[in-house]
Amino acid sequence: MFTGIIESQGTIAQVRSRGQGLELHVLAQLPGGPLVPGESIAVSGPCLTVEKVVAGGFVVFASAETTARTTIGSLARGDRVNLERAMAASGRFGGHMVTGHIDGIGRLVQSQERGEATGLEFQVGSEISRFIVARGSISIDGISLTVTEADAGRFKVMVIPHTLSNTTLDGIKPGASVNVEVDIVARYIFAFTRPSDGGITAARLAELGWDVGD
Repeated sequence: MFTGIIESQGTIAQVRSRGQGLELHVLAQLPGGPLVPGESIAVSGPCLTVEKVVAGGFVVFASAETTARTTIGSLARGDRVNLERAMAASGRFGGHMVTGHIDGIGRLVQSQERGEATGLEFQVGSEISRFIVARGSISIDGISLTVTEADAGRFKVMVIPHTLSNTTLDGIKPGASVNVEVDIVARYIFAFTRPSDGGITAARLAELGWDVGD
C-alpha cells in the first residue's frame, strides 16, 4: 500500500528486454534506510518489486501485463520516474490509499497556470472515467491528487508548486501519457451498486450484513 506522496525521483539508467517483460535499472536515493530485495516500490505509479540493490539504485522487473497497461513500456534511458516506498504500518498517511495497481493510461489535454498553481486536464477512457468524481482522489503517475472537475472522459486536477517541482509533472506537455489509478473506495462502491445487481436495495444491504430493520 502507498499514499501517493512522492519521496524521491529516480532516473532510468538502463532498460533491458527480459522474456516478455522489461528489466529496469533505476538510479535513485530514497529515504527510510537501505532498500532490500523483495520490497515493493511504486515507480511512477505501478507497484514493482525490487529484485536487486545496486550501487546508486536498484533493479526491478515489469511483466508483459504491466508494460501493456502502463507507461512503463515506453520508458527509456534518462527518463525521470516518481518513487515511493511501500508505507510502513507506523507511517504517516498523507495522501490517499494507493495500491500501485494501474487502471489505465490517461493523456494530458491541456495545462493552464492558475496563480501559483497549475491546472491539468486529462482524457481517459470510459472504463476509468466512471470512477472519477469531483473532489475525489486520484493517482497520476503515483502522485495523490484531488479531482477539481470531472466530465465524461475528462477530469481536471490542480497541482501546487511543491508537487510540481518535486515530481515528473514538472514540464509535462499536452499529449503526454500518464498512469492513472482511481480511488479504490470508488471501485468498491461501484461494484456494490452496479445496475446488474439491482443497485442498493434493502435486500442487498441485508445480504451484505447490514441491519436494515423490519
